Amino acid sequence: MTTFRDAAMQSKAWPFEEARALLKRYEKAPPEKGYVLFETGYGPSGLPHIGTFGEVLRTTMIRRAFEVISDIPTKLVCFSDDLDGMRKVPGNVPNQEELARHMHKPLTSVPDPFGTHDSFGDHNNAMLRRFLDTFGFEYEFYSAKEFYASGQFDDVLMRAAERYDDVMKVMLESLREERAATYSIFLPIHPETGRVLYVPMKHVDAKAGTVTFDDEDGKEWTLPVTGGNVKLQWKPDFGARWAALDVDFEMYGKEHATNTAIYDRICEILGGRKPNHFSYELFLDESGQKISKSSGNGISIDQWLTYASTESLSYFMYLKPKTAKRMHFDVIPKAVDEYHQQLRAYAGQDDAGRANNPVFHIHGHNVPASDMVVSFAMLLNLASVSGAEDKDTLWGFIKRYAPEASPESNPQMDQAAGFAVRYYNDFVKPTKVYRAPSEKERAAMSDLVAKLKTWGGGLDAEELQSMVFAVGKEHDFDPLRGWFTALYEVLLGASQGPRFGGFIALYGIEETIQLIESRLIAE
Repeated sequence: MTTFRDAAMQSKAWPFEEARALLKRYEKAPPEKGYVLFETGYGPSGLPHIGTFGEVLRTTMIRRAFEVISDIPTKLVCFSDDLDGMRKVPGNVPNQEELARHMHKPLTSVPDPFGTHDSFGDHNNAMLRRFLDTFGFEYEFYSAKEFYASGQFDDVLMRAAERYDDVMKVMLESLREERAATYSIFLPIHPETGRVLYVPMKHVDAKAGTVTFDDEDGKEWTLPVTGGNVKLQWKPDFGARWAALDVDFEMYGKEHATNTAIYDRICEILGGRKPNHFSYELFLDESGQKISKSSGNGISIDQWLTYASTESLSYFMYLKPKTAKRMHFDVIPKAVDEYHQQLRAYAGQDDAGRANNPVFHIHGHNVPASDMVVSFAMLLNLASVSGAEDKDTLWGFIKRYAPEASPESNPQMDQAAGFAVRYYNDFVKPTKVYRAPSEKERAAMSDLVAKLKTWGGGLDAEELQSMVFAVGKEHDFDPLRGWFTALYEVLLGASQGPRFGGFIALYGIEETIQLIESRLIAE
């Protein structure tokens, strides 16, 4: 008898493929540390954004898949590089002049411009943790400041001093001549100014574990590499962190992919075992440009959640992570409806089907049932023709179509109705363009009205669809797609639309007659 674990071992779903590859790391013996460690990194120079959500979510999906196929415990660490020097003052925070006085200091040494935390880094770390907690992620939080200062990193930092030349060789091979001339893997933190210094090392004492350098004013300093006195440049830090924590898996965006060999080699030089990694493609805005948190293009998490549920965003994140995807407002309706299609399918699937279904990777074994009796796309069309300003208007139609449905018994439906009204008013209504029907289309629509006036088949969506279909054939639309396109463009002011029989069943016979007649008169 097969089990869900058996199905998972054969599944082609990418989280299971990555989980199986990770399991091979320990096919001979379990990890000495007692668990498999997943890590995600975060640069706390700004607020968490949609890329942060995607990275933690996708890592969690692989972690969940691993827990299905293995009994080895797991842990997810979210690591904040809050010792990074502040290179520019963010444009969206208060007290900018005060912040400018602290340029190049670690973010955890910069005063919090919002006045709520001990430092700007602490403030952004708190925002990150609140963000992760809101979405229910299970993780442990690591701060670079605490990691460097507490001694947890000391062994690897001492090893970096001992093997300085080997690590430098890896880095210098990747740098241009001008940059290489002054490069050091160590960034001292100035004892007096507190600034992170990008200066060459005059001497690295492997035995003492110290570095000697001149500051920007030419004064010589010698500092221990331990105790938070220095930090590593970001590429060496990546590999050193893998070695220090014994990281087993980390994913990152395509922009890191060219550095993977550098991270891996530094990890190995410093005594670690390179982790499994996964490089995902980036999200694009409506123009095909990379989404950037600094430029603010594309769509933010808050914007998505203004028009659709968290689960629909998770579904979008699941799809083809190695393919670049446009992430703009127009992808939301499709994501919502496909998510609910997969929910409905899950209930009747066997283990193999469920292991391949995206909703398992979103919810684990606690997959909810869908209570969407009307699709999101149909709700948008309903909002369009009814001019809905609130979800109560839509519920008037929904309850006639599905009398057993209610906001209380169908909370997903109720939430979607509210989202649909908002989405319609913000995106659909401003762009609606109606056109006049041709003589052929006018005749067909008049015929459709006549048939609806004598219709005795009730609100059966399939029967109504067949009738609309027949009208198109009688009026020689070939292909028939032209008939339905005419209905959408003349009646809905859109180039695409729903199955029209289903629309009539939801909107109502009399209402549809009035809609068609009003458009024919208007033109």
